[in-house]
Order: sequence, then structure tokens, then C-alpha cells
Amino acid sequence: MANQEKLRVGVVGVGHLGQHHARVYTEIESCELIGVADVDAARGQEIAERHHVRYFQDYCELCEQVDALSIAVPTAHHHAVGMECLRRGIHVLIEKPISRTLEEADDLIALADANLRVLQIGHTERFNGAVVKLAELVDRPAFIESNRISPFPERSTDIDVVLDLMIHDIDVILSLVKSPVIKLDAVGVPVVTSKIDIANTRLEFACGCIANVTASRVSLKRERKMRIFQPDRYLSLDFQAQSLNVVDIQHAERRHDFPQSRPLIIPYQVEIHKQEPLKAELLAFVECAHTGGMPVVSGRDGRNALSAAFQILQAMRLAPYSAEKGYEEIS
Repeated sequence: MANQEKLRVGVVGVGHLGQHHARVYTEIESCELIGVADVDAARGQEIAERHHVRYFQDYCELCEQVDALSIAVPTAHHHAVGMECLRRGIHVLIEKPISRTLEEADDLIALADANLRVLQIGHTERFNGAVVKLAELVDRPAFIESNRISPFPERSTDIDVVLDLMIHDIDVILSLVKSPVIKLDAVGVPVVTSKIDIANTRLEFACGCIANVTASRVSLKRERKMRIFQPDRYLSLDFQAQSLNVVDIQHAERRHDFPQSRPLIIPYQVEIHKQEPLKAELLAFVECAHTGGMPVVSGRDGRNALSAAFQILQAMRLAPYSAEKGYEEIS
């Protein structure tokens, strides 16, 4: 990439997540942050001044100045903003979830394909150093247990915990199992908000793997952990610590020096290249925009995670779901 010109980038929406996109872009040598756009002029100007770039009230004006954009606006606007940027021939990274409905996701994917533009979805956990290593070690997952819990947040309370937190683990699990979901059960209840604040789902895949996934935003502690069991191996991942512990099991029939009735259990901690997941994500996006390569988390990956999340919400039988209308709470 040394002989390539710097990619001109921008950020649309500089709230809680978007501000970090702007920061990280200034740390990447292969791109240049041109400006930021936000409907909140005071906020937009604050972030622009922090990074010595231009503020745009209208994101369409920013589009004229850049090659690629991060879109970190509320989910309800992902489709409109993403479609406009893709029409203008801009490479796009959209924060998760990809869109409000599957129909909107299909629109974004089709336009990106037609215009030969990169469409990457911001499922940042895929770039967690421990998850990157996990993907190398998992080949026959049989049972997965995932817990993502946190104290009540000050943001994202307008959506269910399934779309806010659980969707991170759904995306990681789908990337590991690589098999269709054939059955699921789910329960969830509102506690603090009118939306689902704590949820649990059991996913059964065509390959036989079972995943038990819990997400809560009404806990007294913060925990993000995943455990994977497969023949002859157990893996325990801590997203926050970016750590991965593995237990390998050697059976007696493969080891003539060990008693027949007792397997040899070998625990060890895997060396992890720790990194800021967001920076790794944006580095990958910039690289794809430069080369036209396939994103680690494509638009189709984002759609698959959204589809599974909607099926989970539908299984709770608290609201109807359709691909056209998305998830609608019963009043």
C-alpha cells in the first residue's frame, strides 16, 4: 500500500460510536480523515475541531469529498444514508445492525454489488484478537455457551437487548458454525424499559451444533464470555480481556502409555495478539476499499445476523415480524 494514495475518509454520525471512528481514522497512515457530518451542529463541530477537520451539516456535501465513509447514525437511518452514499460510488462501513429490516439490507447489498463498492458491517467483535484466534481453532463446534451482560446503559435503550448486545454473539457464532439454524427457542422480558432488557435463546443448527446465548443489560457486572465444546477440545474466550484458554483431550486409544479409562487433559492459554478491535476493523475496511477485496464482515454477514436476531424476537411471541416491516412491538 506504500505506493497508493491515501484513502479520503469521513464519518457520518459522531455520537458515542462515531467519535471513535473519527479518532481511529486519524491514526491510520493509509487514509486521511477529511471531515465529519452530524445533524447536531454543536457535536459535529466539537469532533471536527478535535481532529482539525471540516464539519459538514449535510452528509451529502461530505460525500463529494471522500472515497469511503463510516456510517454511525441511528439504525433507522442506515438504509437512507447508506443507499445515498453507495449511489455516489462511495465505499461504506455501516455500524451494526446493518439496517432496520431485511428488505433494507437486501437493497444495500444489491446496490453495493451493482456499483462494485465495499459494504462492511460494524460487527467489531470479529476483530477482537481472541476471536480471530478462536476462528483458527474451532472446526467442529458441538455446543456453544455465550453470556454478554452489563449494567443498564445510557444509550441504545430504544432497541431490544437482542439487537443491541446479543447480535454481537449471534454474528460470531454464525461465523464459527457455518450451518443454517433449523430450530430456535427464546425468552425475554422488559425490566427497565418497554423493550426486551434480558433475553436467552437456544439455537439448533443443521450440523447438530447447539448454542445457548444470553444477553442482559440489567446486570450488576459486565461480562462478555463464550465457551465452545467440540470433540477433543474445549475453548473459553473472554472478549473483554482478549484471552483464550483451551483444553485439549487425548484419548487412551491414541496414547498407549496412558491407562485406558482415563483421557489426558491438557489445558493451556493461547497467545493472543491483542489489538483495539475498532482499529483492526477500520484498517481492514480501508484495505478493502483500496484493493476491492471482500470484507471480513460483509453485507450478507450483517443480514444473516439481523435475520437470526429477528427470528429470536419473533420466537418470544411478544411482537410480529415481517421482512418488510421489521420488528414491531405490540402496544
